Amino acid sequence: MIANVSPLLADLGRRQADGRPVTIGVVGAGQMGTDLAVQVGRIPGMRLGGIAVRNIDNAIAMAVSVGHRRDRISIARNATAIDAAIERGALAITDDIEALTAAGRIDVMLDATGNPNTGTAIALSAIRNGKHMVMMNVEADITIGRYLHAAARSAGVIYTGAAGDEPAAAIELIGFAQSLALDIVCAGKGKNNPLKFDAVPADYEEEARARNMNPRMLVEFVDGSKTMVEMVAIANATGLIPDRPGMHGPAAARETLADTLIPKRDGGVLSGKGRVDYSTGKGVAPGVFCVVESDNPRVVERMADLKVGKGPYFCLFRPFHLTSLEAPLSAARAALYGMADMVPLDRPVAEATTLAKRDLAAGEVLGKIGETQYRAWAMTHPEARAAGTIPLGLAEGARVIKPIRTGEALTYDNCAPDQTLLVTQIRHKLDQSDAVLMAAE
Repeated sequence: MIANVSPLLADLGRRQADGRPVTIGVVGAGQMGTDLAVQVGRIPGMRLGGIAVRNIDNAIAMAVSVGHRRDRISIARNATAIDAAIERGALAITDDIEALTAAGRIDVMLDATGNPNTGTAIALSAIRNGKHMVMMNVEADITIGRYLHAAARSAGVIYTGAAGDEPAAAIELIGFAQSLALDIVCAGKGKNNPLKFDAVPADYEEEARARNMNPRMLVEFVDGSKTMVEMVAIANATGLIPDRPGMHGPAAARETLADTLIPKRDGGVLSGKGRVDYSTGKGVAPGVFCVVESDNPRVVERMADLKVGKGPYFCLFRPFHLTSLEAPLSAARAALYGMADMVPLDRPVAEATTLAKRDLAAGEVLGKIGETQYRAWAMTHPEARAAGTIPLGLAEGARVIKPIRTGEALTYDNCAPDQTLLVTQIRHKLDQSDAVLMAAE
């Protein structure tokens, strides 16, 4: 038998022995929700208490498919019923998000929906009810994450990005490098799919079926939107910035990252240090990287001797990220230690803006990310403000008010976000506050 060397698992084991497993509530039963339903049940000291979904029958079918007994699944319409189900060892399934966040037996909420407005509502409800919040919805985080983080701080709970996604995995490397007094030059990820800016779902239906994915979600990766979103998330949690709009995205192989994502004066592509970027080169995806340097000759000599690279720049590399399979670890750390794996800065440094994928006519109402109308584009926050661009998180449901050509930015001049959405209202408050602070400076 192999001894347990994980302090986290040991602490979870004590919770299990005390009859107090960390109890998780999940919103969504798609790909991410299914992964969570499997993984939470495999970790001693954690349990899945409830799932909130629109379609209860689909959630029941999903739960049964991953090993939950049907006679141990309970449909619950309110917080009291959810608590009662958890107390008797059943899995509660509800169509009421508020009921799940209000249930006293739930310790941590995870959002697995991917919708910015829904994610906003889930997070605020969880925080209001004293629950820690693991935000797997990166689109919501880059739009109003700092507001949610501030609300969580005021409520005495944790708001955090999820372990397993590239942003948190990259921040692990950045934190490791900083702990060793290494200077950060550039951090990012390998792009997981071939980059095609004009990708549309109709062209990816067969591949999506083969990968058991929604074609729209696959296109969100292919057209670069997800990469832009994730790099902005890293930027706004660290202060690293995109070097230029859209970043460089060089075809640098894993072995050449430390020769490419470095300043131009040293043979690279960057105009300066402290950047976020991505690579389409061989051997980088599905990993994350952090290019570092040191001003100490002894450190440089030792790192070269240890085959980290030839110097003076070195690339720290993590060759994998386990997405939803790792996310429960963030929930455990929040519940056990009051610790967040990734939080946004109080002031953003980058923005995921929105570009038209095709010509858009006045009067069109925009659909979801990953469809045919728009894609994400990373910029610095000052550049985005100066251009009056609409954040990606406000695009869904927005109405085009002036014709927009392919490749042009969606701005407040040519497009009107849906003012009835909670995420839009909060983002406008943040923008107004930013304007006041900038004027004062």
